[in-house]
Amino acid sequence: MFDPLDGTVSYLYGYPHWSVSVALEDARGTAVGVVYDPNRDELFAAERGAGATLAGSAIQVRDTAPIERALVATGFGYDAAWRAEQAEVVRRLLPAVRDIRRAGSAALDLAWLAAGRLDAYYERGLNAWDWAAGSLLVLEAGGAVEELSDEPFGLIAGPQPLVAALRPLVEA
Repeated sequence: MFDPLDGTVSYLYGYPHWSVSVALEDARGTAVGVVYDPNRDELFAAERGAGATLAGSAIQVRDTAPIERALVATGFGYDAAWRAEQAEVVRRLLPAVRDIRRAGSAALDLAWLAAGRLDAYYERGLNAWDWAAGSLLVLEAGGAVEELSDEPFGLIAGPQPLVAALRPLVEA
Protein backbone atom coordinates (compact mmCIF):
# COMPACT_ATOMS: atom_id res chain seq x y z
CA MET A 1 0.00 0.00 0.00
CA PHE A 2 1.44 3.33 -1.00
CA ASP A 3 0.39 6.92 -0.37
CA PRO A 4 2.83 9.10 -2.30
CA LEU A 5 1.47 12.26 -0.70
CA ASP A 6 -0.44 12.02 2.58
CA GLY A 7 -1.57 15.51 3.47
CA THR A 8 -2.23 16.81 -0.02
CA VAL A 9 -3.93 20.03 1.08
CA SER A 10 -1.03 20.82 3.43
CA TYR A 11 1.35 20.24 0.53
CA LEU A 12 -0.65 22.45 -1.85
CA TYR A 13 -0.68 25.30 0.68
CA GLY A 14 3.01 24.97 1.54
CA TYR A 15 2.14 23.85 5.07
CA PRO A 16 5.01 21.51 6.04
CA HIS A 17 3.03 18.60 7.47
CA TRP A 18 2.73 16.01 4.71
CA SER A 19 4.49 12.74 4.14
CA VAL A 20 5.12 9.72 1.97
CA SER A 21 3.72 6.50 3.44
CA VAL A 22 4.47 2.92 2.36
CA ALA A 23 3.11 -0.29 3.90
CA LEU A 24 3.74 -3.90 2.96
CA GLU A 25 0.90 -6.22 3.87
CA ASP A 26 0.63 -9.99 4.05
CA ALA A 27 -2.11 -12.36 5.18
CA ARG A 28 -1.61 -11.24 8.82
CA GLY A 29 -1.86 -7.51 8.08
CA THR A 30 0.81 -4.84 7.88
CA ALA A 31 4.28 -6.41 7.98
CA VAL A 32 6.40 -3.33 7.25
CA GLY A 33 5.56 0.36 7.47
CA VAL A 34 7.59 3.41 6.51
CA VAL A 35 6.63 7.09 6.80
CA TYR A 36 9.00 9.68 5.37
CA ASP A 37 8.77 13.38 6.23
CA PRO A 38 10.65 15.21 3.45
CA ASN A 39 10.34 18.59 5.20
CA ARG A 40 12.33 17.38 8.22
CA ASP A 41 14.22 14.58 6.45
CA GLU A 42 12.89 12.09 9.01
CA LEU A 43 12.35 8.42 8.22
CA PHE A 44 10.10 6.42 10.55
CA ALA A 45 10.13 2.64 10.03
CA ALA A 46 8.65 -0.46 11.64
CA GLU A 47 8.70 -4.17 10.99
CA ARG A 48 6.14 -6.41 12.65
CA GLY A 49 7.74 -7.87 15.78
CA ALA A 50 10.94 -5.83 15.46
CA GLY A 51 10.04 -2.44 16.95
CA ALA A 52 9.85 1.04 15.46
CA THR A 53 12.61 3.48 14.63
CA LEU A 54 13.25 7.09 13.69
CA ALA A 55 16.44 7.49 11.64
CA GLY A 56 17.49 4.03 12.83
CA SER A 57 17.07 4.71 16.57
CA ALA A 58 14.35 2.96 18.57
CA ILE A 59 11.25 5.00 19.43
CA GLN A 60 8.33 4.43 21.76
CA VAL A 61 5.03 6.03 22.62
CA ARG A 62 4.99 8.40 25.60
CA ASP A 63 4.12 7.09 29.02
CA THR A 64 0.41 7.26 29.63
CA ALA A 65 -0.60 10.78 30.50
CA PRO A 66 -3.78 11.46 32.42
CA ILE A 67 -6.46 12.46 29.94
CA GLU A 68 -6.42 16.08 31.13
CA ARG A 69 -2.72 16.35 30.13
CA ALA A 70 -3.01 14.53 26.79
CA LEU A 71 -2.00 16.22 23.54
CA VAL A 72 -4.32 14.64 20.97
CA ALA A 73 -4.07 14.83 17.17
CA THR A 74 -6.92 14.39 14.73
CA GLY A 75 -7.98 15.18 11.19
CA PHE A 76 -11.11 16.42 9.47
CA GLY A 77 -12.95 15.45 6.31
CA TYR A 78 -13.79 17.76 3.43
CA ASP A 79 -17.59 17.35 3.37
CA ALA A 80 -19.28 20.22 5.26
CA ALA A 81 -21.95 18.02 6.88
CA TRP A 82 -19.35 15.54 8.06
CA ARG A 83 -17.16 18.38 9.40
CA ALA A 84 -20.10 19.58 11.50
CA GLU A 85 -20.29 16.14 13.15
CA GLN A 86 -16.52 16.19 13.69
CA ALA A 87 -16.85 19.61 15.34
CA GLU A 88 -19.22 18.07 17.90
CA VAL A 89 -16.57 15.51 18.81
CA VAL A 90 -14.00 18.28 19.26
CA ARG A 91 -16.51 20.24 21.38
CA ARG A 92 -16.78 17.26 23.75
CA LEU A 93 -13.10 16.39 23.73
CA LEU A 94 -11.38 19.77 24.02
CA PRO A 95 -12.35 20.52 27.64
CA ALA A 96 -11.18 17.05 28.71
CA VAL A 97 -7.63 17.12 27.26
CA ARG A 98 -4.59 19.43 27.28
CA ASP A 99 -5.09 20.36 23.63
CA ILE A 100 -5.93 19.10 20.15
CA ARG A 101 -3.73 19.33 17.06
CA ARG A 102 -4.80 19.09 13.42
CA ALA A 103 -1.84 19.12 11.05
CA GLY A 104 -2.91 17.33 7.87
CA SER A 105 -1.17 13.95 7.48
CA ALA A 106 -2.64 10.94 9.28
CA ALA A 107 0.48 8.88 8.56
CA LEU A 108 2.77 11.55 10.00
CA ASP A 109 0.51 12.11 13.03
CA LEU A 110 0.73 8.39 13.78
CA ALA A 111 4.52 8.45 13.29
CA TRP A 112 4.79 11.38 15.70
CA LEU A 113 2.64 9.48 18.20
CA ALA A 114 4.99 6.49 17.89
CA ALA A 115 7.96 8.81 18.52
CA GLY A 116 6.40 10.33 21.65
CA ARG A 117 5.61 13.73 20.13
CA LEU A 118 1.86 13.27 20.71
CA ASP A 119 -0.09 11.38 23.36
CA ALA A 120 -2.96 10.08 21.20
CA TYR A 121 -4.59 10.27 17.79
CA TYR A 122 -8.10 9.67 16.45
CA GLU A 123 -9.81 10.23 13.14
CA ARG A 124 -12.75 9.04 11.04
CA GLY A 125 -13.06 8.87 7.28
CA LEU A 126 -9.62 7.40 6.69
CA ASN A 127 -8.54 5.19 3.81
CA ALA A 128 -6.32 2.19 4.49
CA TRP A 129 -3.33 3.87 2.83
CA ASP A 130 -3.67 6.77 5.30
CA TRP A 131 -3.12 4.64 8.38
CA ALA A 132 -1.52 1.28 7.48
CA ALA A 133 2.16 2.27 7.90
CA GLY A 134 1.54 4.67 10.80
CA SER A 135 -0.53 2.16 12.75
CA LEU A 136 2.28 -0.40 12.60
CA LEU A 137 4.68 2.27 13.86
CA VAL A 138 2.42 2.90 16.87
CA LEU A 139 1.98 -0.80 17.64
CA GLU A 140 5.70 -1.52 17.36
CA ALA A 141 6.46 1.52 19.56
CA GLY A 142 4.35 0.01 22.36
CA GLY A 143 1.02 1.70 21.71
CA ALA A 144 -2.46 0.47 20.93
CA VAL A 145 -4.49 1.01 17.75
CA GLU A 146 -8.22 0.28 17.79
CA GLU A 147 -11.02 0.76 15.30
CA LEU A 148 -13.83 3.11 16.23
CA SER A 149 -17.34 1.70 15.96
CA ASP A 150 -19.86 2.89 13.39
CA GLU A 151 -19.23 4.62 10.08
CA PRO A 152 -17.26 6.05 8.51
CA PHE A 153 -14.21 3.97 9.35
CA GLY A 154 -12.05 5.47 12.06
CA LEU A 155 -9.36 4.61 14.54
CA ILE A 156 -7.95 5.71 17.86
CA ALA A 157 -4.34 5.21 18.90
CA GLY A 158 -2.08 5.81 21.88
CA PRO A 159 -1.14 4.10 25.12
CA GLN A 160 -3.91 1.59 25.93
CA PRO A 161 -5.16 3.36 29.11
CA LEU A 162 -5.45 6.66 27.23
CA VAL A 163 -7.21 5.01 24.30
CA ALA A 164 -9.76 3.60 26.76
CA ALA A 165 -10.26 7.01 28.40
CA LEU A 166 -10.67 8.83 25.07
CA ARG A 167 -12.94 6.31 23.36
CA PRO A 168 -16.24 7.44 24.96
CA LEU A 169 -15.50 11.05 24.04
CA VAL A 170 -14.66 10.42 20.39
CA GLU A 171 -17.29 7.74 19.73
CA ALA A 172 -20.37 9.33 21.27
